Amino acid sequence: MRALVTGGTGFIGSHIIEALLGAGDQVTVLFRTPRKAAGLEERGVRLVPGDLSNVEALRTAARDQDVIYHLGGLVAAHTEKGFFAVNRDGTARVLAAAAQVSRARVVFISSLAAAGPSPRGGRRHGDERAEPVSGYGRSKLAGEEVVRAGTLPWTIIRPPGVYGPRDPEFLRVFKAVRYPVIPVFGDGGQELSLVYVVDLARALVAVGRSEAAIGGIFYPCHPEVVTSAGFANTVAGAMGRRIRLVSLPRWFAGGLFGITATAARLTGGTTLLTPDKANELFAAAWTADPEPLTAATGWRAEYDLLRGTRATAEWYRSAGWP
Repeated sequence: MRALVTGGTGFIGSHIIEALLGAGDQVTVLFRTPRKAAGLEERGVRLVPGDLSNVEALRTAARDQDVIYHLGGLVAAHTEKGFFAVNRDGTARVLAAAAQVSRARVVFISSLAAAGPSPRGGRRHGDERAEPVSGYGRSKLAGEEVVRAGTLPWTIIRPPGVYGPRDPEFLRVFKAVRYPVIPVFGDGGQELSLVYVVDLARALVAVGRSEAAIGGIFYPCHPEVVTSAGFANTVAGAMGRRIRLVSLPRWFAGGLFGITATAARLTGGTTLLTPDKANELFAAAWTADPEPLTAATGWRAEYDLLRGTRATAEWYRSAGWP
């Protein structure tokens, strides 16, 4: 198959590319930064310079593709308008360009944030009303709506928290457990579904080949549910550490996130830790059911949290990251 990946030079995208190449696909990557794309061409990847605002580059990249994995987007922005400009409007440009030059099916990598939190003890299945609680989540849901309104066949994938080799975000947790005391949001009882990035990449390859997945909204995750405190303790164990958790109340986190957001804005950067993000971090649960995806594709997650954190810790050590 011929597959286009947007956002292919990032953490998840790099694993999607590996999985597609391993499956024998011809892979095209739309890229912005030559440094991040270094080495891909030597592995047989076709590179197209451009971004989600470059319509001609999008047409060039999408021409004659069989499947488009649209991952490119923003996870941090100063304003909700900034999120929408990329996660909704950029997606619209991808869909419009692709429809002009191909009949590709679109696999839109959205987020569990687009669905919103689940009730404690419950799970998202894909057919409930979406109730995002952050600007990021609302922008990803808007991107989904663009995909569903388009003329190309589509599948929407809503990953929960994704961790694994080359991840710069969960790396912070792996670094934090080197200290004897680390904070958790609230009482540490937030319930979570998670997915190891290699499992996610396999899920996406399976979705791109499954006729039964067309028109569906799916959650690729391991079926186990962990708490935020349990996640921190499992990471600590994988790193050979013992830690004590300290509760971080919402009133304190809200003030702290306000400071980090202001500092990022003044320095021209962005941060994930904003007052808006607190709506996600203090929700009761972010849990989902992978069984509908299994029924459509046969995919199942192979890495539970213990195995996944150990593999991640070993990669970080070998790469010299922590």
